Parts: sequence; structure tokens; C-alpha cells
Amino acid sequence: MATNAQKIVSSSLFFWLMLAGLCAYFIFPLREKLRFGIDLVGGTYITLEVQTEKAVESRLVHLLQTIKRQLKNAGIPKPASSIDEVFGESIEGRQVVDSYNLRLVFEDIAAAQNAATLIREQNRTVEVSGDGTTLTVAFKKAEEQRIKRDAVERNIEVIRTRIDKLGVSETPISQQGERNIIVELPDVSDPQRAKAMIGKAAVLEFKLVHGMGRSEDDLLYEFDGEIPGDMEVVPGRLYDGEPSAYYLVPRFTDLTGDLLASAKANYNNDKRQWEVNFSWNAEGGDKFYDLTSKNTRKNLAVVLDGTVITAPEISGPIRTTGSISGSFDGPGAKELALLLKSGSFVAPITFEEERQVGPSLGEVSIQRGLLSCLVGLGLVFLFSLFYYKLSGLFAFFALVYNLVLILFGLSYLGATLTLPGIAGMVLTIGMAIDASVLIYERIKEELAKGESIKAAVNAGFSNAQWVILDGNITTFIVGFVLYKFGTGPIQGFAVTMMLGIVATLITGLFFLRSIFSFILSNFNVQKLSI
Repeated sequence: MATNAQKIVSSSLFFWLMLAGLCAYFIFPLREKLRFGIDLVGGTYITLEVQTEKAVESRLVHLLQTIKRQLKNAGIPKPASSIDEVFGESIEGRQVVDSYNLRLVFEDIAAAQNAATLIREQNRTVEVSGDGTTLTVAFKKAEEQRIKRDAVERNIEVIRTRIDKLGVSETPISQQGERNIIVELPDVSDPQRAKAMIGKAAVLEFKLVHGMGRSEDDLLYEFDGEIPGDMEVVPGRLYDGEPSAYYLVPRFTDLTGDLLASAKANYNNDKRQWEVNFSWNAEGGDKFYDLTSKNTRKNLAVVLDGTVITAPEISGPIRTTGSISGSFDGPGAKELALLLKSGSFVAPITFEEERQVGPSLGEVSIQRGLLSCLVGLGLVFLFSLFYYKLSGLFAFFALVYNLVLILFGLSYLGATLTLPGIAGMVLTIGMAIDASVLIYERIKEELAKGESIKAAVNAGFSNAQWVILDGNITTFIVGFVLYKFGTGPIQGFAVTMMLGIVATLITGLFFLRSIFSFILSNFNVQKLSI
């Protein structure tokens, strides 16, 4: 029985040593296996400005369509002005509230008054004023501010999705002021490509084709030199620097990429070309089915950022899925799928500033951070050895094991190590030794009572276990709160602290105990050096 127990204890220690060896193998060299923050390796700071007024204007487009449906359902004659008049000269900047007005011109005063009453009743977020047959509709100040805030927040999420798909995980993205977004790109191999991905609008629209021509003049000639006000001419893809064709399509559509449920690049073996397969959500599927079922044998233009990338003929009703094909190569198709999945910007963005941060500051930070870790380890080692003798050496081994586990956790999770993260590791050194101190003090108490060495060790670990768990779990909760509500450096600190707590529990309650169990089971220890 004793031999079997010794084998179990030996295998337990062997397991922990093997785990330490595997972790060390997977994290070295650190520079290749760990992701470092911009404060350690340099990178690019990008400042973006969100054109929030465009978000308000876009909402006015939807508001106009909503008002027209409401007027039609109520039997009130629609406004006399057409869409191009409303969204041309009839939209004017309102300096007092920094917004836009929507002007609706009716045939008589009675229709305007009835429309004003209806609009106020069914649209609580707008304010309506009238002057004869003309109504001026604008969002209330609070709603306008909400639209602008929402535009910035949703643009941040779009950028975050795009950046993470590029492999720049945990990239700090934060809002600055009312309309600016700060993006930090640490150690990015191709910052220009990242900038290009960030800046693409990726506005996908599906519009019926009402006319095609080799030039804009061809379309003008077909319509007697004047394009209808609710239509626009959109160029096709470029070939040899010139658009392949021009398309006459509706100016506005409610079938956009926002209604997509998924998008995926795929190589079609039958057609021997790349394409992007997409599927709609429930609302998009219903709208797409309604459009395709009523317009069989007509062409449907797929418009991406103001360019028709393909205009296939509608062969029949389609509800849930479809595909976009064209002159795509593999990377181009995958990039388009990524842009469609990330969604289009709620409002356009512009690049306001770009600053390069050299790695020299990072090298100094790394050197000082590592020096602080080494100094901390050294002081803890001397204290442990002086106060707990040989048992203190075991505690130091557990501490080194702790750091290896933290680095492995950072590498495995793809987390970014920042300067505050290094500070968290240094803090972990002090916190981790606490577990050993608690255990050793309990062991000394048991030995003072006259217990045998093996019984004292078992009682020391068992009695200290719940105290260690209680203290570390409460600290872990604090770290989780910091990570959840913090940003950038605060999250980096929280991640290393939480990993340090998990590593402390593993090394203190399992690895350290296996060392004592191995020694007591394989050697005739008469006196414990503690």
C-alpha cells in the first residue's frame, strides 16, 4: 500500500512538472508567442472623426418614408415636393440646434395642418412647425443627441469587429470627446491595410435596375436629358480605369447590408470563381422575397459603397440566401465577406490624425518591467529562504511556476501584455507568496501542538485552503469588474491579475502540496525545515 501511495504522489508531482515544461515550451520565445501592447513594442495611434450629422441625415431619410406611409394610411394627400427637393435645397443647416430640418410642402393649408397633427401624434421624437402650406420637421434635441451618440458607439463596434478579424486582438478602441474615436494598433505588420479596412464604408444596397448604358449620356438621352428625381446614376466596376457600365437605380432603398445575418467567402467549383454567399435575417428575408417575387426577369443591382459590383437577373423569388459574384480573387472575396459581417458604418468616418510610436520606449519599459519582476523575485526569494529555510525554497519554486502559468495564460487567450499588465504581474508576486505564508504558518501551529510532520503538513494545507480561496476569489471578482468596465491599460492590468490569482490557487494548493507529499513519502524526514 505504501509503495502504491508513493507512486501516486510521484506521478502527481511528475504531472505538475510536465505541465510546467509544456507551458514553458509554448511561451518561449516570448516575443513570438505573446502579444504586446503599443506601450511596449510601438505601433500606430489613429484618430477618427465620426460625421455624426450624416447619421441624423440618414435618419431623416427613414423618417420621410415613415411619414409618407402614415399620411397614406390616414388618407392625407402626400407632400407636393419630391424626394430630391426635400433632400436637396430643402435640407438646411439649423445653427441654433446643430441639426437638419425636413421641409414638406403640401397643396393647401388644411392638408398641412392635418399632416402636422398626425406627425406629432405618431412620432414623439420630432417637433413640427408650420408656415402656411409648408411644414418643418426636425428631431428633438434629446433625440438628435441620442442618434449622434449611438452613431459613435456603433461605429466603435464595427471597427472592433474588423480589427479583431485582422488578428489584432484586444486592440484598444475608445471614444474621445463627442465624435472622435482613438484606435491603437500595436506591432501591426501592415498598418496601411488595417487603416484601409477601418476606413471602408461597406454600405451594401440592393436596388432594381431601371436602365443601363455605356455612359451617363446614354441614360440621359433615354430619359430626355433629365433623370427622375427619385433616381440616381451609379457606375459599375472599373475595367482599365473606366466603369464597365452605368446603372439607373432608385436613390433610396430599405434593403441594405444591415439586414444580413451572415456572409462567407466561397470558391464555386462549377463557375470556377470566388463568390460571397450571404443570408438574410427574418426582416431582410421578407423584404428580399417581396422584391424578387414582384420583379422576375429584371436586373437587381448589388451596390457596394456607391459602385455596382454585379447586376444579375432575378430568376425567381428568393427569400433567405443569395450570392455576390464578380471579378473576386480569394483575398478580395474574404475581405468583402468580413466587411459585410462587420456591418456598415452608421455615419461616415474621416482620418484626423495618425501618429507612429517607436519601439524604443517599449524596449525601456520592457527592460524596467522585467527588472522590477526580477528584483521582486529576488527579494521574495531571500525572505522565503531566510524565514522558512528549505520550505521557503519550495515556495519560491511555486512562485516561478506561477509566473510561467501567467505567461502561458496570456499566450493561450491571445491577450495583450501592456505595461500595466507587467505591473499586475509584479503585484501577483507579492500576492502569490501570501498563500505559502498562510500554509506554512498553519503547519508551524500544528507542529507546535506536537503533531507528526505528515499530519501537520496535511492539516496546514487543509486549514489554509478556505482562507486562501476566500481571499483570492474576492480579489478575482474585483479584477473581473475592472476588466468588464475598464478599457485599454486597465483591462491589461485586470487580465494579468486574474490569471495570477488562478495560477496562485494552482501552485499553492496543488503544486506546492505535491512537493511536500513527494518528499515526505520518499524520504525519511525527521525534522521539517520551516
